[in-house]
Amino acid sequence: MSQALIAALQNPALYPHPVEAFQVIETHISWVVLTGPYAYKIKKPVNFGFLDFTELAAREHFCQEELRLNQRLTQGLYLEVLPISGSVEAPQLGGDGPAIEYALKMRQFPQDQLLAEVQARGELSEAHIDALAEQIAQFHLDAPQVPRSHELGSAQAVMAPIRQNFEQIRPLLADKADLQQLDALQAWAESSFERLEPLLARRKAEGFIRECHGDIHLGNVTLLDGRVVLFDCIEFNEPFRLIDIASDAAFLAMDLEDRGLKPFSRRFVSAWLERTGDYAALELLNFYKAYRAMVRGKVSLFRLGQEADAVQRAVILRQYRRYATLAESYSAIPSRLLAITHGVSAVGKSHVAMRLVEALGAIRLRSDVERKRLFGEQKAADKDQLSAGIYNQDVSAATYQRLHQLADAALHAGFPVVIDATYLKQAQRQAACQIAEDTGVPFLILDCHAPDAVIASWLALRQDRGQDPSDATMEVIKAQQASREALSQDELLLSKRVDTHESASLDSLIARIRQHLPGL
Repeated sequence: MSQALIAALQNPALYPHPVEAFQVIETHISWVVLTGPYAYKIKKPVNFGFLDFTELAAREHFCQEELRLNQRLTQGLYLEVLPISGSVEAPQLGGDGPAIEYALKMRQFPQDQLLAEVQARGELSEAHIDALAEQIAQFHLDAPQVPRSHELGSAQAVMAPIRQNFEQIRPLLADKADLQQLDALQAWAESSFERLEPLLARRKAEGFIRECHGDIHLGNVTLLDGRVVLFDCIEFNEPFRLIDIASDAAFLAMDLEDRGLKPFSRRFVSAWLERTGDYAALELLNFYKAYRAMVRGKVSLFRLGQEADAVQRAVILRQYRRYATLAESYSAIPSRLLAITHGVSAVGKSHVAMRLVEALGAIRLRSDVERKRLFGEQKAADKDQLSAGIYNQDVSAATYQRLHQLADAALHAGFPVVIDATYLKQAQRQAACQIAEDTGVPFLILDCHAPDAVIASWLALRQDRGQDPSDATMEVIKAQQASREALSQDELLLSKRVDTHESASLDSLIARIRQHLPGL
């Protein structure tokens, strides 16, 4: 009956708008009828356990939920739920009679604008990642919290589907090496859960279990009117959606890494952390990324039972093994270091720090971001003064203390760290060095230099764009140059000069760090 209805809906006379051409996209749970200007999504009457669309009332409910949930993230994309009345052979869209089906009306967009397609063409850019990170972070900050009394989000509720993955995967594997790898992954997951259980409980108590998206990957992001837009969140299963925001973000990080885009994954995580301030999530990221990778692997294996062709079965197994190996990579013992930048404002420190993020997987902590998270925006009257408002001595001391606390936590979570701050005072540098000593990691001072003319041009460009968190002016920079405390002889031994206006200098820095810490 449903196939007959889909065929009958391909009649231009049914639609109150011009129809350019019909195309039907079919998935295991829905049909989407494309008309040119609009798309109509109709849910299949199926029951897969994790979703149940068998009843008409359920299909209407989940159409309404899909509309509600996705309108949080999009504007003008998800439009309305329309009843389909009449008969299967002669349907009416939005008619007055009893509904025989429901359709979710959406604005149609070109499929080649999906970020998965953009990436396949080699056109995915840093700007796309930054815009996506900003959208996801703001969405997570605004998302409703799951009530503390709700069972979803508890430590045991988090671990249950992870254990279920291993139970469902094991009967599908026959190769001894695959089974040994699965046993090792399960043992790591269990030991990680034992270590993380108090944190998972604390995450729920502190309100980090929220009504999230649940399915963030490049196939669910499109370019619309020049903007990056995330869509198609999970509406059909609350446990897939009412999750820790760290799990939601980890899905995209894993998806980018699976596509061979590790620098973009690191850039996304860095931007998401800076925007949300949720650095406590760092301890959970690899745990959740491994879980997401194994879900992908399990879904691949489910196709084995439907495939008799030996070549296709081998393809499926290769796909599973890729995801299992990716999950295994998240269990590796990390290499760590603590690096700090040193130099005046607008000398290029943030660019240097971002290179360490993308190339080495470092967590970037920015003084300009954390200062304003703690104390708000600088008043306009104070912007040309070095030690006024949120830049006075006490506020600066509190900012550096906060940076060092976050660095300590990130190092203990297993990540290399780069702190993006001026560090013009020896006491500030010594405090950072002490963090490195206490955690037993190498310490590096990135001594950043650029000609005055280059600094002035970068400052002007930054001010024109109006998107940088720094409030520094040329007057502030001149005052910094006059008051800075030079690196001591001992500090010079721990430092590496970086001429930020020369790309070769930065490339040399990355190569040198990798030589000394090959695990990065």
